[in-house]
Amino acid sequence: MEDATPSRTALRVARLRAVHQSSPQAGLFRDPYAIAILGDAAPAAQDIEQEDEHSRRMRLFVAARARLAEDWLSAAVRRGVRQLVVLGAGLDTFSLRNPHPDLAVFEVDHPATQAWKRRLIADAGLAEPRGATFVPVNFERQRLSEELSSAGLKPTEASFFMWLGVVPYLTKEAIFGTLSYIAGTPGSEVVFDYSEPAENRDVPGQAALAFYAARVASVGEPWISFFDPDALATSLNDLGFDEVEDLESSAIAARFSSAPNAGRSNSGGHLLRARRNA
Repeated sequence: MEDATPSRTALRVARLRAVHQSSPQAGLFRDPYAIAILGDAAPAAQDIEQEDEHSRRMRLFVAARARLAEDWLSAAVRRGVRQLVVLGAGLDTFSLRNPHPDLAVFEVDHPATQAWKRRLIADAGLAEPRGATFVPVNFERQRLSEELSSAGLKPTEASFFMWLGVVPYLTKEAIFGTLSYIAGTPGSEVVFDYSEPAENRDVPGQAALAFYAARVASVGEPWISFFDPDALATSLNDLGFDEVEDLESSAIAARFSSAPNAGRSNSGGHLLRARRNA
């Protein structure tokens, strides 16, 4: 992504969330702001009828990862966590829907994408969410810890980090630098998605990877980081995370009876939750 250009993949993900609201599986993830925030770029209700298999699978994965992340966040809030950091927030609307009155939300994103989102919120006639702080950060050039502290995050208190649809676009140096920072505070937790490399996949999985990788590369935002699940788990343990839950896409589908066909085969996509216990 160019420095002055909002993320085009963020727009694609937002459109998938919006289309999902008109789908037969809408109950999996309800988002009353998904369509409003897109303005003129919002899909029509009938767009669900034109969905191909690749789009359906990606839509269901996007919806399921958001649902799981927010379910895990709710569990963290019940444990007493009162700080949420949304890394690479894109057009995510959680801060507008936040059901936890005492939860402070810090939205972190590339400056261009974040400025674009704030314009879309205003254009939709919505007020910027109370209890939310926007923190513009370039992950490859700025220190996340410094920017969050300056924005008011309490670094000695546990935080929950949602990092969805971002990790594949970053260098491993930036990824592990961020994970090390999160692991530095006992009680903190992170949820992120990642993809396995081609050599880990069967033939259908390799074909799926080639399709999606070509699509994001075509808009100038290529996937550059892939992980082997066992090696990643070891790295997370070495960083200090002592509770790791890693769900492959077929396991995610199995959690939701309302979406029985969501990624039934192994696509190589994962959603991972890691926590450093106090």
